[in-house]
Amino acid sequence: MSVDELKQCLHREVIGQENRPFSWRKAIHTAYKKPKKRYVFWWRLANFLYLSNSRYRQKLAKRINRNLFFKYNTEIELGTQIGAGLTIGHQAGIVISRRCTIGENFTVRQNTTIGLKSDNSNTITIGNNVNIGANSCIISEHIVIGDNVTIGAGAFVNHDIPANSIYHSVNQFSIRPKE
Repeated sequence: MSVDELKQCLHREVIGQENRPFSWRKAIHTAYKKPKKRYVFWWRLANFLYLSNSRYRQKLAKRINRNLFFKYNTEIELGTQIGAGLTIGHQAGIVISRRCTIGENFTVRQNTTIGLKSDNSNTITIGNNVNIGANSCIISEHIVIGDNVTIGAGAFVNHDIPANSIYHSVNQFSIRPKE
């Protein structure tokens, strides 16, 4: 990730004013004033530092990410590739593996897990404009989720989803009287 890509991500996700030029002062001020933007700001900065070749920067990035985890209870592993436009609805209970490649305009809500069943070299690929509802779980060995997909709340995904789709899990409940 280059500095220009970092600036583009921060401009879209933290500042949000596309018609004005990027400034570090505005990004830091917005992250300070708006708690929902603060996590994304610090995670983007930590991920940028982690992807550099300096051991000192990687160590600093791990420290920032560990502090973010304890403060927000959200663990997006360093090294995860997420395109510009990341939106986190509520920073509570989100876990995303580093073996994920996620496109632009990705929206995720609370208590969502995206990960692999084992530590093989497989990846999870999520396209552009994907919206994941609360309490969703995406776990598989290798999975591809297409562009413009909406995954409903409480969904369990363990297979590919084609582009331009809406996915939800059908949960059947049965209530029986006690005997």
